[in-house]
Amino acid sequence: MKSPITHPWKRPDLLLMLMAAAVPISFAAWQALLNNFAIEMAAFTGKEMGILQSLREIPGFLAFGVIFLLLLFREQTLAYISLLLLGIGTALTGFFPSVIGLYLTTIVMSLGFHYYETLQTSLALQWIDKQSSAETLGRLIATGSFAAILTFGLIWLANDLLQLDYQWLYLLTGGITVIIALIAWIAFPLFPQHTEQHKHMVLRRRYWLYYALTFMSGARRQIFVVFAGFLMVEKFGYSVGDIAMLFLLNASMNVLFARRIGRLVGRIGERNALLIEYTGLILVFSGYALVEQAELAAGLYVLDHLFFAMAIALKTYFQKIAAPEDIAATAGVSFSINHIAAVVIPASFGLLWLASPELVFYFGAAMALVSLLLSLLIPDAPKAGYEHRFSRLAAER
Repeated sequence: MKSPITHPWKRPDLLLMLMAAAVPISFAAWQALLNNFAIEMAAFTGKEMGILQSLREIPGFLAFGVIFLLLLFREQTLAYISLLLLGIGTALTGFFPSVIGLYLTTIVMSLGFHYYETLQTSLALQWIDKQSSAETLGRLIATGSFAAILTFGLIWLANDLLQLDYQWLYLLTGGITVIIALIAWIAFPLFPQHTEQHKHMVLRRRYWLYYALTFMSGARRQIFVVFAGFLMVEKFGYSVGDIAMLFLLNASMNVLFARRIGRLVGRIGERNALLIEYTGLILVFSGYALVEQAELAAGLYVLDHLFFAMAIALKTYFQKIAAPEDIAATAGVSFSINHIAAVVIPASFGLLWLASPELVFYFGAAMALVSLLLSLLIPDAPKAGYEHRFSRLAAER
């Protein structure tokens, strides 16, 4: 006989929301303060910043390492450890104002961030039933965005009004993440895993469409992360305050619409949701190449960010086609696949930018077109054994 639930708030979905709020408190602060801290305190030039950004992406590329750590830790415990690394790396950043110091703290912070993101996807897909997963994933995005808004406000209050220096800003935000991680570790029970997960790398031929869409998603994301913001500054002269307002607007839009987008994905299906996303991104990237008005460029930037929220559909698509025991291993592998482009695109497309910024965004539109064509292969009702339209044709032969 099961014991009665004495604490109904100790639920997996609430734990996921608490941890989702902990991440941007550190990561948003690290991003918001990085450029000023690196230049003012560590005398960074473009060379050092490029190396730092490459180092930051390495843990994402090596996210498959999560699979081997599962030999030592439960996924839920490893998620707590990852959050602690994220918070500790952020908290220590202000105490090491040097090139090597910033490189090392960035690696610690990034290791925690990327491993937690991998584990969050895996745990969410295991803990949440398929009928409500899209809406719950949208709720997690909204929770993280709301925490990011509060973090930007906290930084403004601490920096402009209280005149705190970088050491205290990094220590405050990183420390909050550490405290939340410890509270979650102590307050929540270890939730059962309904299916034992593989403790080795899993690459299955029948998941090829998911792998391809994941790779293309990572490639397109680099165009947005690296070059869209750069366009705002170089072409339209956006100030630090202008960029910060764009970040706040993006986070606010996620708070308002991410849950609704998740609900929409659940209603219209993954194939239709991805078709909408990729069609919209083709138009947005083409717009970046042609835009001449600063206000219109800002509108494209916000739309770009909002369309990416529809990537929830890619996660729920995998949840429907995956064998339950493959979820953790494939989450690590797919996160590495997603980051392959992060190693190549910033540098190679940076050289292309020198010749023609417009070409960078036309290539982004072409990537979105490839994703659109691939998404046409997703069945209306994907499931294990019917991962793509070719699988049904093969079964009928």
